Amino acid sequence: MLHHERLRPPSQDYPADEWNIVEKTFRPDFLAQLETILALGNGYLGMRGCPEEGGPNAENGTFINGFYESWPIVYGEDAFGFAKTGQTICNVTDSKIIKLFVDDEPFWLANARLIDYDRRLNMRAGTLDRNLLWETPAGKRVSIASRRLISLADRHVAAISYKVTLVDARASVVIASEMGTNGPSNRKNQDDPRLARALPERVLHPQTNYFKDRRIVLCHATERSRLTLTCATDHALESSCGHSYKVACTPDFGQVAFTIDAKPGCPIQLTKYIVYHSSEQASPEELCGRAEWTMDRIVNQGFQRLLVSQEQYMDDFWRRSDVRIKDISEQRTRRSTVEVQQAIRFNLFHILQASARAEELGVPAKGLTGQAYEGHYFWDTEIYVLPFLTYTSPRIARNLLAFRYKMLPQARARARELGHRGAMFPWRTISGEEASAYYAAGTAQYHINADIMYALRKYVHATGDELFLRECGAEMLVETARLWADLGFYSEAKGGKFCINGVTGPDEYNAVVNNNAYTNLMARENLRYAAQVVASLRTAEPGAYNELVRKTGVEPSEIEAWIRAADSMYVPYDETTNVMLQDDNFSDREPWNLRKTPPYHYPLLLFYHPLNIYRKQVIKQADVVLAMFLLGDAFPAETKKRAFEFYDPFTTGDSSLSSSVEAIIAAQIGDMDKAVRYGMAALLMDLADVGGNVKDGCHIASMGGTWMMLTYGFGGMRDDDGTLSFFPRRAPEENAILRFPVTYRRQLLEVEIGLDQVEYRLCEGERLVIRHEGEELELSRANPLAVRPVGKWGGSQSDAREVSRGRSAV
Repeated sequence: MLHHERLRPPSQDYPADEWNIVEKTFRPDFLAQLETILALGNGYLGMRGCPEEGGPNAENGTFINGFYESWPIVYGEDAFGFAKTGQTICNVTDSKIIKLFVDDEPFWLANARLIDYDRRLNMRAGTLDRNLLWETPAGKRVSIASRRLISLADRHVAAISYKVTLVDARASVVIASEMGTNGPSNRKNQDDPRLARALPERVLHPQTNYFKDRRIVLCHATERSRLTLTCATDHALESSCGHSYKVACTPDFGQVAFTIDAKPGCPIQLTKYIVYHSSEQASPEELCGRAEWTMDRIVNQGFQRLLVSQEQYMDDFWRRSDVRIKDISEQRTRRSTVEVQQAIRFNLFHILQASARAEELGVPAKGLTGQAYEGHYFWDTEIYVLPFLTYTSPRIARNLLAFRYKMLPQARARARELGHRGAMFPWRTISGEEASAYYAAGTAQYHINADIMYALRKYVHATGDELFLRECGAEMLVETARLWADLGFYSEAKGGKFCINGVTGPDEYNAVVNNNAYTNLMARENLRYAAQVVASLRTAEPGAYNELVRKTGVEPSEIEAWIRAADSMYVPYDETTNVMLQDDNFSDREPWNLRKTPPYHYPLLLFYHPLNIYRKQVIKQADVVLAMFLLGDAFPAETKKRAFEFYDPFTTGDSSLSSSVEAIIAAQIGDMDKAVRYGMAALLMDLADVGGNVKDGCHIASMGGTWMMLTYGFGGMRDDDGTLSFFPRRAPEENAILRFPVTYRRQLLEVEIGLDQVEYRLCEGERLVIRHEGEELELSRANPLAVRPVGKWGGSQSDAREVSRGRSAV
């Protein structure tokens, strides 16, 4: 439930465009929000959408994924096993600064007289473009056009094209390209724990600096995390007007200032090439050498080559990923089709920018659009982002799972520290070590183990990547299953059922509880999948099994114990309401009075002590409902309906992760009013600033949830048993057409759900077997198209099995 309205920029200043986010008027009061919305990134390098000249209240952040500074976590009252070291992503060398002076008058947006202004995030080309006409105090008109890109093809590369043209009078023009470190520190609001820690000391320490002609190289390192960063810039100026330049270089600053005797109608074209390299092992000299090699290549290629490769990358991305919609829900939501299509592409584009080149790294909660949540990786990636990547960019999904495997040694060490066998993955981290200082809502969220294994299972089913399962996945499965077997116990009070006490589920408003339903259900899937994979390797892949035994020491008796624990898993259930309970004591708590809570007191976590929240019946985000989506084949439609209607009144929507899941279940049970309402809240989370905090960065997981809402919810896609199935339903509005592509086992399927029929088309591949409403369909190169009627909204697959209920243990 969304109990609070948030400010949105005036629509006339931000017109809808299917492929562009357009700003037609410079609005300094929305600058922070627009820096997030117009940010560029590639998963390794990210830059907020600040104007090249800077601006009032500008954050001007530049981030390298995984480049962080560590700091000691200080507790007023320490205890054994608490996380000891915090990690915060750094605001690194700012290389995008370009300042303009005409007759010594600076161009400064805050007080400039703008005759025309157009800035746009071009989602088709993958660039940030700006065109404006400035009238100087002396009355001279100056055209300024810029195009910024962060290359998706060249991981370490960014570039800016900056063109200045005098319209009607001659003038002296200076264009100063700059780079500098130790700019704005992390912005910290002590009242909002979601923001990044303000690091009080200097973060980037100079290692070396030099310049060659118009090329400047600055190298810095962090003190505690021992990471090294090199940033290099180079420049090309094209103009028929006479010009000269000067270079300045210090350990923390570099500048190339071009002075041009400009004539009317004579364009001055500056191209600024930017390179970043970072490492935890390489010396400053080696890292500078790497940066120079990269710079030599891209300068020789030129800006146009970078632009062409960017457009080719984007064309391929949209071919595999674009969700298209026509006239959907316009009357019900009072939003045009163009606005809905724009919002869909905006969300998918930012997922790409957060993940595309995150090789051997994770996806921060805010991507690389801001420093909130310290740049940490959470369970968000596996549950909300990986489904989109698995079905559109499986190579990226594999990289992210491989990054979790890379963390396994630290996860094993953390489990031992907590007194467990197996492995315990960190709740929030950059380095692989646990960085959550609040154990109740951090370390206690053991479900992250099962979330990662759930994502592994989905990935393997969708891609058939058995090699990754054998080489990496099986080892993670063994260690996570061991942890569940060690953590739980067989309770006589619950009739001998397997119980898991003292954990926190996805809903952080109910912390350190016994038998959180989501945790127990996901642990059961983890245990069963681990047992299945190990048993299969033992029978069919003896070589791989022997290697697994060598790595883990797994024994056949462990597999039997996992199966027993899974089959005996306790799930709390209320006989009175016939609803699965979120935890053992959820029904014993006093309901929070949401009607009497002021609208400005959301999210609750910013206005009430955690104990006030923990003792009440109130939910930050869908918990049981999320389990019923993820494990959809375990719950008939009537079970989902009862649970949704029971928990919906308790759910605040304080988490951006909640709306998309609620929309999916609402669609599955036929409640289209709420499916559309919650779906629009998820879709517009950032563009409409639903949570009021878009200034701090994009909600990447919510964006992934948007894709799930469209495909699993409105599109009726199911993949619970490893087979791709569809249960599409006709929308209640007229002219509702939804089209989306899905990559499955290296084949590209396109699904189009129309008013009365659904079309399944095999666009790439030889043969694909799917199911429509339980009917098996075979698509092939010879017969790539199948057409079937669309059913009515509501209902679910009839062969769903009932979940193992806690009432059997009472």
